[in-house]
Amino acid sequence: MDETMLSQYSVAELKELLRSKGLPVSGRKAELIARLSDSSPIQKPFNDEVFTSKKSISLEDDDGPTGDLTFKQRMGVQVYGPLNVGAIIAIAMAVIMVTATILVFKPTWLGFERQYDYELIDFDQDQARNYAQDLVNLGHPDWEGRMSGTIEETNTSQYILDKLQDMGYTPQNNEFQVPMHHVNSEPSFRLCVRGLGGNSPCEGIFAPGSQVTSFQHRSDYVIQGFSGQSEYMFNEEISVTDLGNGTDESLWQTATGTIGYVRGDSSKVGNTELYSNAAINDLAGLISVNKNYNCGKIEGNDCVPIFKGTNYDALVEANGGSLPSDIPFISMSKDAGDIFETMVINSTEPASIELIIDVTNDQERSIYVPCGTIEGRTSEVVIAGAHHDTVYHGQGAVDDTSGTASVLEMARQIAEVINQTGTPERTIRFCTWGGEEEGLWGSRAYVAQMQSSLRENLRLYINLDMNHVDSDFANRGNSLQLFTNNKDDYGHIVRITDLYKQERSEIADKYDIQFSLLDGAQGDPDQMPCNSDHCPFVYDLGGKNGRAAVCYGSGSWEYHTYLDTMDRFNEESLSVSSTVYGTYIRLLAYDLDA
Repeated sequence: MDETMLSQYSVAELKELLRSKGLPVSGRKAELIARLSDSSPIQKPFNDEVFTSKKSISLEDDDGPTGDLTFKQRMGVQVYGPLNVGAIIAIAMAVIMVTATILVFKPTWLGFERQYDYELIDFDQDQARNYAQDLVNLGHPDWEGRMSGTIEETNTSQYILDKLQDMGYTPQNNEFQVPMHHVNSEPSFRLCVRGLGGNSPCEGIFAPGSQVTSFQHRSDYVIQGFSGQSEYMFNEEISVTDLGNGTDESLWQTATGTIGYVRGDSSKVGNTELYSNAAINDLAGLISVNKNYNCGKIEGNDCVPIFKGTNYDALVEANGGSLPSDIPFISMSKDAGDIFETMVINSTEPASIELIIDVTNDQERSIYVPCGTIEGRTSEVVIAGAHHDTVYHGQGAVDDTSGTASVLEMARQIAEVINQTGTPERTIRFCTWGGEEEGLWGSRAYVAQMQSSLRENLRLYINLDMNHVDSDFANRGNSLQLFTNNKDDYGHIVRITDLYKQERSEIADKYDIQFSLLDGAQGDPDQMPCNSDHCPFVYDLGGKNGRAAVCYGSGSWEYHTYLDTMDRFNEESLSVSSTVYGTYIRLLAYDLDA
């Protein structure tokens, strides 16, 4: 059979022909056709004569002679079982055909589970890395991040939009005004031990014996989410109150007008509670110290400072209806904290403090949600996304440049599938989100704006946030967590992963791919977590829970630090979740029953 004739077959029919010949069934339609055309001719199970014979049937009745009967006469003649060989053959053939049909198609009404025709999409690791490097290069010239509400985020959004449009998607750049703090310039944090028995000024040519210790922004301390501004100078002699681990309410009440210093296990008291307490008790500032996270793992024996956000609504409530704009909030590394404690907390003559934090936190800023769409024949939509913003002080190579690069490469592969296969049944959309690090602002605003349409038409949202495994398997592990809140989606994901392990074992065998079905109600132990942009798609759809699938990777100790760079980037790990979820998108695009 030549390629012209084979091209008229559907992909499913081509695969059945390949299976009947014992040939591989993976690949695009063109590859299937080429494989069939290169193989031996397809043998028909029966000779055409069986179906084309028009011989007359001669029967002998009780009254005598036989004769040729018309079609109408033959239909009126009673046929007796064992004497009618033709009828036996016809019945046998019918039974065989029905049985074969049942075995091939396995109808669900007979208790068979439906068989789906999964076909793995491709994934170009080099292209994914190129996307990631391009995104990193768009970061701030001094502290490298792509914080939402900055020119860096604006440029990032435009880059993503241009790439999606080049792939063939209809672009749409959604802009939202949301509360957002903004770091205006490099902060300064220094300590001064005055000379001449505490009488010498800290700086200048007339400062004999004074010693100034400077802490390095990003490596020794970082600004926290919705921090206020300050300009505390050495000569103001601002006082510090030791708040221990931050759980003693009486200590907070004594800290009014001072800088509060918190140390201990950050899991016991989160940033929102700490900053709310600072606002309630009118503190002049707040310093926390990282003494329990990433310690000794990425920078000597130190615990590198990390950025954490605060809940905007809770903070506004604690402050009486507005954000506290003049309470600076920073977090220090363990080593820097030890120095601070020695010079300030435990010294009989505490050092003077200079803390200049130049931020604006009481204004709304523009953030962006670039999307690319290929319209389907129906309004049902499948969306995949990742957040393109980072913390302000780091490249965010893993969080979440990895996810954004994965979405772009997945979008490129799906666009090629659609170009070859034709208009999908469902609408396919790829989006990236601004404002994730400060409170899921972009995805929440998008879901609120599209509320009615998404409630009626969303088939599935797929979120890729840190779907990355560090290249150092030996010390950091190799696990990937794929999870969803829907049993049917869970089954598809597991089956597609099994296919991935069979057909791309050279990659799949390196990773511990784990699955979870988290279909509990919000607040239950088995609920979907609300820690990334899938949350609004699940819980913000007007009382109806949406369907989502997510991937997280392991080994990202540099998370939210200045060390989250491309040095440890592992583009191969992105191919696992991108291929599995991209293959599922391919199925959903063309199969409305899936």
